Amino acid sequence: MKKIRLILIEDNRLLREGIISMLKKEPDINVIAAFGDSELAADTIIELQPDIVLLDLGLAHQDSLDLAKSMKLEYLGIKVIVMDLVPIQSDILLYIEAGVSGFILKDATVSEFIKTIHSVAANEKVLPKILTGSLFSQIMEQALKELSPAKLIESVRMTKREREIIKLISEGLANKEIAFKLNLSIYTVKSHVHNILEKMALNTRVQIAIHAHGVDPTKPELPATLKNSKKK
Repeated sequence: MKKIRLILIEDNRLLREGIISMLKKEPDINVIAAFGDSELAADTIIELQPDIVLLDLGLAHQDSLDLAKSMKLEYLGIKVIVMDLVPIQSDILLYIEAGVSGFILKDATVSEFIKTIHSVAANEKVLPKILTGSLFSQIMEQALKELSPAKLIESVRMTKREREIIKLISEGLANKEIAFKLNLSIYTVKSHVHNILEKMALNTRVQIAIHAHGVDPTKPELPATLKNSKKK
């Protein structure tokens, strides 16, 4: 039986030792190394060639997201599972974009913990149980399938009117202009925008435009239509 080669990265020593003790009882899991986050580099992990890395989302001295990105960049075959108490939606999206394969809540049962490891080892993608069935999970499940931002919009259940408004927002129109163009009251437009933001788990109109265009919101210079979409 081939064992799953696993590395644990957790800066809480008691928790780290407890997880190691738990995993050592599993006949098909081999914990080949465990680290805090002091002086830990992606190269150190890659040299050990693990199948799975369990990564604490809240490392004290390193950016866990940067570490996840570095590991995936250096070794495509590695599968990363992020551990956290209650990961927020924006964090989950960032880690999925970085290529992680799953999430484990730190209050999960032992059986849930082990099941997540086995599922990821079998090339499955695992979202936190707390999100199962939510509208946000629809977006995340599509992101896990590596769809583009524009296609993520298509994957969420939007009404015809909501899709029209997304298109106009992405073209840089303000709420008042959208209301005039669609012959709606401005209050109706605002209500639709609010529903769109909730369905897409976003915070601002600019983010809607960014997703519609499929561009990187971290770029210093956004297209003119996205700049205009900041208008209310």
